[in-house]
Amino acid sequence: MNFITNLIGGLSLGGIYAMIALGYTMVYGIAKMLNFAHGDIIMVGGYTILVFTARSVHPIIAIILSVIFCVALGISVEKVAYKPLRGSSPLAVLITAIGVSYLLQSLAQMIFGSGTKMVQGLDLGSFSIGSLKIGVSTVVTLIACFMVMIALNLFVKYTRIGRAMVAVSEDKGAAQLMGINVNFIIMITFAIGSALAALAGTFYLMRSPSMYSTFGSLPGIKAFAAAVIGGIGSIPGAMLGGILLGVVEVFAGASVLGPYTDAIEFAILIVILLVKPTGFLGKKRREKV
Repeated sequence: MNFITNLIGGLSLGGIYAMIALGYTMVYGIAKMLNFAHGDIIMVGGYTILVFTARSVHPIIAIILSVIFCVALGISVEKVAYKPLRGSSPLAVLITAIGVSYLLQSLAQMIFGSGTKMVQGLDLGSFSIGSLKIGVSTVVTLIACFMVMIALNLFVKYTRIGRAMVAVSEDKGAAQLMGINVNFIIMITFAIGSALAALAGTFYLMRSPSMYSTFGSLPGIKAFAAAVIGGIGSIPGAMLGGILLGVVEVFAGASVLGPYTDAIEFAILIVILLVKPTGFLGKKRREKV
């Protein structure tokens, strides 16, 4: 029974990591940049939920408002911080992304303080199947994450904007010559990634309802590791990497290896990069000269 409980918990946590990793991998695949402020969008979404639930707003409405606010923030960050650097060196964009991350964390500390604050209203209780006890939030997270991932795959494959995203990820210059508005596609990508980050933050709060200024940092780093393991730039790869890390984390945490869980996860990243540098589903890209 413990195995089944841990497996469900691992898949649920893996789904959260996969949702965050999708934001990383979509932005990299289309804009060719690593948005290290992505984890802090999760933190902003969590604080948004905290603000509204503290004012007796229904949790579902608070979650919707959190997604809307994070989408607006993601688009604003792209417009103000990243768009002017389009065409600049990857190092300049990377440093800017790190700067945005620290800016968001500092603003959160200024507004909410450095202490931990509890978020109310997200505890959904638990249910039992025989001797098996499962949290309702775990099941909700698992189902919601897989539904989001399926919907995103369908969106990319069968919608006009989704196909434009694929075209831009393959060859930005050629896509522009074909009449695709590259700036608009990149903006949509940031909007989708930020919405996924807000949802992931919500599900993460269901597991641990405490908010602080670095709330999204460690999940963000682990999700980035998941995106690299699966193959940065690959949507199925981000899902695979996230689920793998989630399952490993829960099973390792439930064993004698618990204190070394984070080390084990990043050791897996190192081993996979040594064996297959492009990740499980990543593709080698030839740079044009």
